[in-house]
Amino acid sequence: MGDSGIVRETVLREVKVEEAIGLALAHDLTQIVPGAFKGRLFRKGHRVTADDIPRLKDIGKEHLYVIELAEGDLHEDDAALRLAAALGGERVVYGEPHEGKVTLKAGEDGLAVIAREVVDAINALGEIALATIVGGRFVRAGEPLAASRAIPLVVPEAKIAAAEDIVARYRAAHGGASAVAVKPLRRMRAGLLSTGTEVFTGRIADKFGPAVKAKLAQYGSELAEQRFSPDDRHTIVNHLHYFLERGYDMILVSGGMSVDPDDRTPGAIADAGADIVSYGTPMLPGSMLLFGYLEGIPIFGLPGCVMHDPYTSFDVLLPRVLAGEAITRQEIAAMGYGGLHR
Repeated sequence: MGDSGIVRETVLREVKVEEAIGLALAHDLTQIVPGAFKGRLFRKGHRVTADDIPRLKDIGKEHLYVIELAEGDLHEDDAALRLAAALGGERVVYGEPHEGKVTLKAGEDGLAVIAREVVDAINALGEIALATIVGGRFVRAGEPLAASRAIPLVVPEAKIAAAEDIVARYRAAHGGASAVAVKPLRRMRAGLLSTGTEVFTGRIADKFGPAVKAKLAQYGSELAEQRFSPDDRHTIVNHLHYFLERGYDMILVSGGMSVDPDDRTPGAIADAGADIVSYGTPMLPGSMLLFGYLEGIPIFGLPGCVMHDPYTSFDVLLPRVLAGEAITRQEIAAMGYGGLHR
């Protein structure tokens, strides 16, 4: 509001491209060449020259927008940038706005953390959009985590302030935690016990060891030792206690996880004193996975699919364990929604 008491409104003016020479573009302009290129041809703020006219017409532009922002309004780029700045937390990076969008990416390898309640609350505001990946999964450095975007070219600043308030209230309620972040994975040393009389006696070759070793290595952890046991509960229990004494960070047990009479592994894990969080997960492949804690050490009972399927319930839970998260029965029960992978 000026001295005259009149509230100035944002003016979005349309002009012919031939009359836009010398004027600054109100937004990015995209060029699309089917099958070859899609990207920014002109950046917001670019001052149109006579040489630009043919290129503008090539992308179908006969008219352009010029804009005069009123106090209390934000350009789409500025709105998206402010939203990204509010959301981004530990080990998250982002760059310049592009067509009203800012992409937040993982700054390093780790576990993606996305506050679902924040995403839903921001999207309920209208005029701004926040799209994210599903949290709780492993991401590599450079992978997208979220993208903030303004829907109209001009957004009321109050709308962005409301989004920033949602993020601030989440932080306050969660000890300063960020709504979008990446948790680093710890390097853990695991002991693997492969059960099964047929493997123990050498009737068939072990395939669990190489598969588990490769899986741990891709997350920066190590298979420190592998042992073998026949299908005998007492023998399995002794091996598990041996792993405890060795001080390994995690214990993995392969084989004997089904309901066949010779499969002793789940009972032996219980006999060893483990607090079993869940035997069975609502996910395929990997429904017969067991997870629990043995004297505070994470312990997995691994089903056979871990040997040959590229993505199982083990791949869902392992990165969370490596990130130091405690796994609850309720979280495992929730894995059924979206848990069909075959």
